[in-house]
Amino acid sequence: MKIKYEKIKGEKNTKARLGLIHTNYGTVKTPMFMPVGTQATVKTLSPEELKDINSGVILSNTYHLWLRPGEDIVAKAGGLHKFMNYDGPILTDSGGFQVFSLAEKKNISEEGVIFKSHINGEKLFLTPEKSIEIQNKLDSDIAMSFDECIPYPASYDYAKKSTERTIRWAKRGKEAHKNPNQSLFGIVQGGEYTDLREWSAKETVKLGFDGYSIGGTSVGEDKPTMYKMVEDAIRYLPEDKPRYLMGVGDPIDILEGVERGVDMFDCVLPTRIARHGNAFTRNGKINLKNAKFKEDFTPLEDNCDCYACKHYTKAYIRHLIVANETFGQRLLSIHNLRFLIKLTEDIRKSIAEDKFLEFKEEFIDKYQK
Repeated sequence: MKIKYEKIKGEKNTKARLGLIHTNYGTVKTPMFMPVGTQATVKTLSPEELKDINSGVILSNTYHLWLRPGEDIVAKAGGLHKFMNYDGPILTDSGGFQVFSLAEKKNISEEGVIFKSHINGEKLFLTPEKSIEIQNKLDSDIAMSFDECIPYPASYDYAKKSTERTIRWAKRGKEAHKNPNQSLFGIVQGGEYTDLREWSAKETVKLGFDGYSIGGTSVGEDKPTMYKMVEDAIRYLPEDKPRYLMGVGDPIDILEGVERGVDMFDCVLPTRIARHGNAFTRNGKINLKNAKFKEDFTPLEDNCDCYACKHYTKAYIRHLIVANETFGQRLLSIHNLRFLIKLTEDIRKSIAEDKFLEFKEEFIDKYQK
């Protein structure tokens, strides 16, 4: 079946909302944070560990899986769920963000994008139809439209032409979509420009997708600009479909997004910072490489229910990080992912009690101190 969104409750003082997304692989609660498993694996974590931290939807990357092992291999394995042994819902991005980071502007045409493989330099050509074809074979629960992620800053003229082309690509991708069990999300672009965000949102909604994403944020803009981009798009998105803010995983940005009506978030941030020795805590980020943790025999966070905090101390994890042991990166990844998932669990509780703004204020005050 296609996914089905069910709105449960709107918070009385904000646009924050509680919802359920029903999928072929279970029902997930929103707002939620989705771990990123770029190459059919969330870095250093097993599927069992993902379940242990209460993960719902996870992401995989169309571009990377196209290059290796190839979408046909995944299809022969029975689809992405069987290939990676994850029995929860999976979302695949379109590959657009990766492609445009590798492509030169002159190689972006109406037909698609020419670029070089980051693996061997091979010349590749990706079109909206090809992106959808790959995702159909990967058999994820949710596929994403192929779009251009507009850089920041960008001129109005460039942003306008790019946004208009993204709509044309969205239409082509929707027509190419052939997997009856897979939902397809449209992506709103428009850069920093209010009128382009409005136009893109309205035109994307006209095409009739199963959900809607806000793209082109967290690309170098300041926070007020980012939040305005979200506001300029989300007010035109339907209430009865899920709303997904792509590539956002900073705790404060999640809170700001929820306040504006966002349901879904994803980001590589929690596992990326873990590989550099950093951990999220309610008192802000900490770097375990700091010498002050050498003899700190307390958990990363006292009230955290993750495996790392239940069994290990800052001193031990610091030792692993300094010694460049993978286990240290694993423990920090488990903790950081659980931190963001627990944050969204607490957000849902606050919305249910109509106390979201109070929760947000208390969290930010403590986190920034």
